[in-house]
Amino acid sequence: MPTTAWGGDRPRPTIVLVGHGMVGQRFLEALAERGLTATHRVVVLCEEPRPAYDRVRLTSYFTGTTPEELSVTDPEFIKRHGIELHIGDPAETVDRGSRTVTARSGLTVPYDTLVLATGSYPFVPPVPGKDAEGCFVYRTVEDLLAIEEYAKTRAMTGAVVGGGLLGLEAAGALKGLGLATHIVEFAPRLMPAQVDEGGGAALLRTVEGMGLTVHTGTGTQEIVAGEDGAVTAMKLSDGSGLATDMVVFSAGVRPRDQLARDCGLTVGERGGIAVDEQCRTVRDPHVFAIGECALASDGRVYGLVAPGYAMAETAAATIAAEEAAFTGADLSTKLKLLGVDVASFGDAHGTTEDCLDVVYADSRSGTYKKLVIGREGELLGGILVGDAEAYGTLRALTGSVPPVSPESLVLPTGAGDPDRLGPSALPDEAVVCSCHNVTKGTVRGAVTEHRCSTVPEVKKCTKAGTGCGSCIKVLDRLVAAELAASGVEVDKGLCGCFPQTREELYEIVLTLRITSYQRLLDRFGREGARGGDGCETCKPAVASIIASLAPAIGADGHVLGGEQVALQDTNDHFLANLQKNGSYSVVPRIPGGEITPEKLIVIGEIARDFDLYTKITGGQRIDMFGARVEQLPLIWTRLVDAGFESGHAYGKALRTVKSCVGRTWCRYGVQDSVRMAIDLELRYRGLRSPHKL
Repeated sequence: MPTTAWGGDRPRPTIVLVGHGMVGQRFLEALAERGLTATHRVVVLCEEPRPAYDRVRLTSYFTGTTPEELSVTDPEFIKRHGIELHIGDPAETVDRGSRTVTARSGLTVPYDTLVLATGSYPFVPPVPGKDAEGCFVYRTVEDLLAIEEYAKTRAMTGAVVGGGLLGLEAAGALKGLGLATHIVEFAPRLMPAQVDEGGGAALLRTVEGMGLTVHTGTGTQEIVAGEDGAVTAMKLSDGSGLATDMVVFSAGVRPRDQLARDCGLTVGERGGIAVDEQCRTVRDPHVFAIGECALASDGRVYGLVAPGYAMAETAAATIAAEEAAFTGADLSTKLKLLGVDVASFGDAHGTTEDCLDVVYADSRSGTYKKLVIGREGELLGGILVGDAEAYGTLRALTGSVPPVSPESLVLPTGAGDPDRLGPSALPDEAVVCSCHNVTKGTVRGAVTEHRCSTVPEVKKCTKAGTGCGSCIKVLDRLVAAELAASGVEVDKGLCGCFPQTREELYEIVLTLRITSYQRLLDRFGREGARGGDGCETCKPAVASIIASLAPAIGADGHVLGGEQVALQDTNDHFLANLQKNGSYSVVPRIPGGEITPEKLIVIGEIARDFDLYTKITGGQRIDMFGARVEQLPLIWTRLVDAGFESGHAYGKALRTVKSCVGRTWCRYGVQDSVRMAIDLELRYRGLRSPHKL
């Protein structure tokens, strides 16, 4: 038996995990929760050069999120539980006879239990030219780094093969990098697996309105390369073609099951390691498979993170001799693609017999909502495009008869009957967090039985809201409602990180002269939030408070210096205003509207050299539109060299002070209004405020 000496003569069983993605990390956490990391040696063989990171948020890298911030692996967790993590050293062979795994480095590890969490690989259509220089896939951080480098130096036009979830994210990334972007989708509509014809039409209008070109109902026939071997064009199956410098394949994924095939494990006809309800491989009870590499007992390969987490829990429970089974999972999804909310849940395409559709569509706003209703009035599923605010509640109501008419559920906010769709409308068995299969009853129990009084405490107790995050709003309302029903004073704090209101935090910062968000959080944050990273609610709020009080509290650091840079949103981060097509507008400050001919010439030259659209704003300034993100440093360098500074056109701050020409030129002028406007603007420039000034 492959065991390791432990405590003298007692054997210490070894668990080997192959693959360290989000599902693999969840499996490690599930082992730790059951005490198995204390009784077993745990070895992890990871192929990528970094530990597990949030692949769901991968595209946020292009809006300033660093690879380190994407990490879902706490080094202290790995160290505390004695997990042997081997980065960049994938498993290459498995010998089931001797129960050993050999890694690329030559390391051979004996195992008692082997868990395969190898994930999936991007499907690249077998078309001529697919390996040409300038062809990429969109799957890992390293893929994104390579795409970014090539786009900045070698490409002006990009094409994405695939119009599904990841394809639209890839298209948004290329657009954000300043490339003229095409999307090629073989199906007759975008996101064919998630939305129907009506939802696809609404999504198409919105995407095309952002400046992207969409080709549906056609496939890629050939990638054309130039003499240097780099991509120059694509030929499509409808006989047309398009010139492009870069191609990103995002046409779906396939299970990574080669390791299982090589060692004789059973795989499905279309791929996937065959497992039973306990996630054991059907050929070998000592080997488990979880996540995207597994073919579940219901005959499906699940490509979403929530089913992967459920499989990880099942495998860990089975290893711990607990009763557990994975028999299928909810495929509901909610994403923001190219800035558009898209969600589908339940029987979204209405395949149930005798079902009816309730549809609301507004082509002007790009909104499409469809609910599928069963013969007894029960909600079976739905599709939401453009407005997915009600997703959390509707998904939780799936399978039950809603307390209001279906028509009112699809109407715009304010036109329906939202009052009766609060937390009380959900049955206790309703699943509010599909990532971790947490029900409303479990959340209520966390409040009433475990005395949780804040959302962070409930998240820690139940894991609800720690996956994709789409259930946070429903979770917040459930916690508040349960506290109120229990006679507990509802928390009026700014967010789950701070028990104080914004006004109270303002007074604390001013009185104690606190110049750091982290210091404020560690000293005055809730106990569970101290030492953490904060949230999307309090970080910009505290950044605004510190910036507003900077002169009074001595916070003289640059807005993009130190930790301040992490508190800024995209516009503040780049000192420019993000436009709907992914480009940026740049507005240099022109105090009082007064400008010299030399500075006017500089602005004109910059607009000409970078091909920017220019417009005189209502605030007596010149706005330059169409700048790509990588051009911003070059543009600002030239503006600063000419004596300009940021006009704060992107912030809730003092932007400009307008004036007439004053007594120097106006025949009715009695005072120097221009000078006063200049003095006021320079005195209060950048002053943070509740709204733009």
